[in-house]
Amino acid sequence: QEKGRAVVEIWDIVDSDGVPTGKTTVRGHMHFEKGEYHLVVHIWVIDSHNRLLIQQRAAHKQPMPGEWAATGGSAIAGESSKQAACRELYEELSIAADPVELQLAARRIRKNAVNDIWYLRRDVALETLSLQKEEVSAVRWVSMQQLQNMVQTGEFHNYGSEYFKTIHSLLNA
Repeated sequence: QEKGRAVVEIWDIVDSDGVPTGKTTVRGHMHFEKGEYHLVVHIWVIDSHNRLLIQQRAAHKQPMPGEWAATGGSAIAGESSKQAACRELYEELSIAADPVELQLAARRIRKNAVNDIWYLRRDVALETLSLQKEEVSAVRWVSMQQLQNMVQTGEFHNYGSEYFKTIHSLLNA
């Protein structure tokens, strides 16, 4: 948002391979035909202790207000998946990552989204982060076991068992 007025987000409509179709849609006014999606990125920061950096969504942020979740968001028109991942990581948490540092873990189709899961291996002191208050209310480091417990209790958003198998595999890589 820019000083009190909403920014219109335009998204590329992509196919199941994440390739733009030449069509766009406006956030909040989406209509997808069969086989049409928008590109969503999730970025997992993993520290040298194999902990995962998670964030709590702002209490007013739709969808999933107040839930703990992965860092991420939608790619804007003209943006590649990796560009979107770098932008979201910086906007939400003030972590500046060189694109070569980000690694693609998986691509999953989820509802009307092609969801690319990226990861960054970096030790980050939480007190050095500047959170985007419109999106993020808190951050913390968790172990995979703590994350699984949070999913089971409904505290962390449940992206599905295959998704979390991917995240677990990153810790063993």
